[in-house]
Amino acid sequence: MSEKLRVTKQPGFLPLWIGQTISAVGSQVSGIAMPVIAVTLLNATELQMGFLNAANTSAFLVFGLLAGALVDRWIKRKVMIAADLIRMMAIGLIPVLWYLELLNVYQLIVIGAVMSIASVFFDVSYQSYIPILLPREYIGIGNSRMEVTSQISGIASPGLVGALLKIVKAPVLLIFDAISFLVSAISLMLIKDREQPKPKADRRPIQKEIAEGLSFVWNQKLIRAISFTTSTSNLFTTISGTLFTIYFFREQYLGFDTAAFGIMMMLGSIGGLLGAASTPKLIKVFGEGPLVVISAIGLGLVQLLVPLSWVIAREVALVPLVANSFLTAFLVLTYNITQVTARQRLCPEHLLGRMNASIRFMVWGCMPIGALISGVLGTTIGVIPTIVVGAVGALLSASFVLFSPLRKMREMPQSPEPR
Repeated sequence: MSEKLRVTKQPGFLPLWIGQTISAVGSQVSGIAMPVIAVTLLNATELQMGFLNAANTSAFLVFGLLAGALVDRWIKRKVMIAADLIRMMAIGLIPVLWYLELLNVYQLIVIGAVMSIASVFFDVSYQSYIPILLPREYIGIGNSRMEVTSQISGIASPGLVGALLKIVKAPVLLIFDAISFLVSAISLMLIKDREQPKPKADRRPIQKEIAEGLSFVWNQKLIRAISFTTSTSNLFTTISGTLFTIYFFREQYLGFDTAAFGIMMMLGSIGGLLGAASTPKLIKVFGEGPLVVISAIGLGLVQLLVPLSWVIAREVALVPLVANSFLTAFLVLTYNITQVTARQRLCPEHLLGRMNASIRFMVWGCMPIGALISGVLGTTIGVIPTIVVGAVGALLSASFVLFSPLRKMREMPQSPEPR
């Protein structure tokens, strides 16, 4: 039996896999529907889109480090169940408020903030859970399998959502996302794992435990370089991405419809599928470290395709956007699978939650800052110059991994580096 088949036989992996696949479909739906609601139904301004996007990621900046310390004390599976149920109720409020004709942008911002807090605890727990659920030799395969199926689930859903938006209003589609969170919670309830809560006698003051996670990330030079590149890339892609929906839909810019948006997202998901499936082969060809570097540089370059769509003929303006969506998804997957697996190998199990939270604090915490910057820049210098600033900054962000030992490291360490 191949290793890929054996990983599905590991206790608990199958329900986790199924639940997160369904949840990924729901996330695809809300990822398309939320900005469409804000721009097309609620006529959100550039500044309001900045606040909305900031709310959606704000908790990683405000609560990320605390979440890591707490998650290392708690049972991660139970944290994920609670987070799923909270997100189910929060996202389910949007179609109810819309039906009652009470929905406004500010409610979306508040709901986005609640979703963000729950997502912090879920994501920190989830990235720390695979090494607990699976033996070490299956961690990389498990991560790859989860990402492959996540991308498969996203291939049909964006195009379908784009078509459904022609028939039903975007808020109605969010009912499916609420249901997907419930399915995820039930699948997690079916899992039995070996994790026990950290004994109270072993707990130290929470600020010391937070500092230990930050210190680990800082002292691991490979993780530090990856974190800096990811952080700056996320900052600048958020600056451009926050205004992308306005750029895509509004008539004074590109003026495309929701069906074109769904097609673009669907083709992007195909790129992600191919990226996830081909990562093990690409690692063999280039090596782990060089693949991280190549992916980071490529991610920066393809962001330049977004402003390119403004300067070419309107009839073919969708082509560079589709190429951007496809290549971004491909390269994000090759980058993330490689670097996340390396991080999980490099980190002792008792530090996993704090390590992941410290990195999420850095790489996601910059996103609400980028969203607010985007809203201000979009209001002052305009949508298109803001997108250009984001694209150029994203390219420069690859410098941290380019000028690190990663570019010559075909195989990254299997255990923590000496300090």
